[in-house]
This record gives sequence, structure tokens and C-alpha cells, in this order.
Amino acid sequence: MSCDEEVRRVKSVLIKALDSLGADLKTRALTHVSYANEKGPPVASNERLEFLGDAVISLAVAYHLFNAHPDLSEGDLTRMRANLVSGSSLAWVARAGGLGDLLLLGRGEEMTGGRERQRNLASAFEAVVGAVFLEKGWAEAKKLVEETVLSLKMETVPVDPKTLVQELVQRTPGLTLEYKVVGVEGPDHLPTYTVACFVGGKEVSRGQGSSKKDAEENAARSLLENGFLSRGLPDDKHHFSGDKIGS
Repeated sequence: MSCDEEVRRVKSVLIKALDSLGADLKTRALTHVSYANEKGPPVASNERLEFLGDAVISLAVAYHLFNAHPDLSEGDLTRMRANLVSGSSLAWVARAGGLGDLLLLGRGEEMTGGRERQRNLASAFEAVVGAVFLEKGWAEAKKLVEETVLSLKMETVPVDPKTLVQELVQRTPGLTLEYKVVGVEGPDHLPTYTVACFVGGKEVSRGQGSSKKDAEENAARSLLENGFLSRGLPDDKHHFSGDKIGS
């Protein structure tokens, strides 16, 4: 299946899920906290549904992995689950499903690119799953996760890009590795960090994320993807997913 076909399929699945919800619950699942704060009571944000959906997604993915990979250790299963339920994975599903266009945002959030912000997209998908669980039950919520998150074919045991970069740098005695925050943008409750990665005192890559940790991992990922440090190690950069996290 081509990428365009996959996007259309995921969008069809998500729209069907949304249309199956009652009007009030559907609206709440798509209501960002910035919109709820502007409108005031009785308008409620999707934060509680997001909390519930996060747990439902994690359980659905864990249940699938437990049954699909009986020989894997707890640690490998944990890393696989983390990869599948990462912000980038859930945001990809939300973006493919067109949730960004459906979000109800406050004026400030709208003006600062909130419809494309990874955290907003991932949270919206979690809220939709939570809403489906509330109204349709576990079986339908689990089916939604299977037809979206678990259909992405990302069931690999990922290697932390920061760990891989550190291992590569340590192969050269005396070579230093450092990450520095070089910028923070956005409102206090939704910051975007920019981190620069320095090898041997030289800036070699940058990454962005909604936390310092995510930005550092994206900087390390970028370093590996652009080929620096990988000369003579052509396979190293293929041990983890190419999807960025936290940006």
C-alpha cells in the first residue's frame, strides 16, 4: 500500500470513529484547552479524554505485542510499545486522519501553528480513542487502535539514537559529545526546545521537541541520518525508526 493510500485509509477509519460518537462527546474530543479557556464553562477541553485514551492505547498496544511476540523480553516489549505510542506515531495518525483541521483552538494557539503542533495532534487522537472507549467500549476502542497505530508496521525494537551516537563517539578516544539548548519558543505551557549537538566542540546537528529530552533525541537522530559518524558503519543509522519525536 502506498503512503497516499495509507493516509486515505487511516483518514477513513478516524472519520468513521468520530461520526459514530454523539455530538457532545465528539466536540469535547476535539476541543483544545486553549479554546475551552477562552470560552469558559460549560465548555470542557479534551484533556480528561486524552488521559483516558492514553491508557487505552497503551493497553491495546501492550496486549497486541504480548500475544504477537511471545519470545521477546519485557524490556524489548516495553521499548516496542514506547515506539508505537510515541508522540510522533500518534501525531502521524492524527495528521493522516485530518484531526488538525477539526480541532477547536483558542486564538493564540491558532496563530502559533497549533493545528500542526505534534502535542496537539497526538493529544487529539488520544482523546478520540478515549471517547470511543467511553461510548462504544473496549472492543471498539481496541479495534480503532489496531486499525491505526498498529497498522503502521513499526513493530521493531528501537535503539535510542542518543545511546547510539554516544557509542559511536566513544570509539574515538578523547572525542567529546555535548547537547546544548539554543532556543525555546512558544507559550510556557507548550514550549518547543531547540537543541544543538556538539561533537569535538563542533556543532554537527540540531533537533526540536516539546521537551529537552525529545529535542536531544531528535538532534542525535538528525546526526545519524545525515551520515556524520556513520562512515564505515552504514547499517548503524538503520537500527531505529526514522520518525522524529516530540517536534
